[in-house]
Amino acid sequence: MKTITAYFVRHGQTMLNHYNKVQGWIDSPLTEKGIADAKRAGQNLKALNFDSAYSSDSGRAIETERLILKANPHNQNIVQYQYPEFREQCHGYFEGSDLNQMWQFVGEQVQLTSESAVLKQFGLEKARDLIHRADLYGEAESNDQFWHRLDRGFDKLRANTSDGDVVVVVSHGMTIRSIVDRYAPQLDLGEPTQNGSITKLIITDNDIQVEYFNHVDIPVASPED
Repeated sequence: MKTITAYFVRHGQTMLNHYNKVQGWIDSPLTEKGIADAKRAGQNLKALNFDSAYSSDSGRAIETERLILKANPHNQNIVQYQYPEFREQCHGYFEGSDLNQMWQFVGEQVQLTSESAVLKQFGLEKARDLIHRADLYGEAESNDQFWHRLDRGFDKLRANTSDGDVVVVVSHGMTIRSIVDRYAPQLDLGEPTQNGSITKLIITDNDIQVEYFNHVDIPVASPED
């Protein structure tokens, strides 16, 4: 059975994050804080000798990965892959909208008007379906569509790695939190995935284990330490 150690990192803060806008498949550049987020993640991961590096195909994830690898003396010439399967969830019509306004619109279906209230009562997966149903164009991903895409990404990652590989994957806040919510719900304390935070996964042929979630300021020791 193949076992892969994957360090999932949320990209650094972007302009749309800063302005509290919905950001799924649309993109925006890293802010100064976002660059610092990425560099901090790079410092926390620099002791690891990665076999390969992955990110979504969003510019914010690609730039974060570049800054992470720049800090790593082992990985100056590492092979990098961009997988659209590791994108953030698609919010369709709501992309670029004010985040609070989106949740007010979505929550009208269930007489709730805030993200925290909807997620507390319905959880991430049912909330994703509420966004899908509220989208006037029907283009926001449903929960089934989201997981079909993400599972395909994990299958591609498994196919492209060897047993014992250690990899870094730069992805997105709700995507990473959704992985944790499905495979280690006890670690999801209802807090957002922080920009530049690290989540460690152990990926086997038919399972995913989460060792920790949302670590920000703890350097990761090398496997030899």
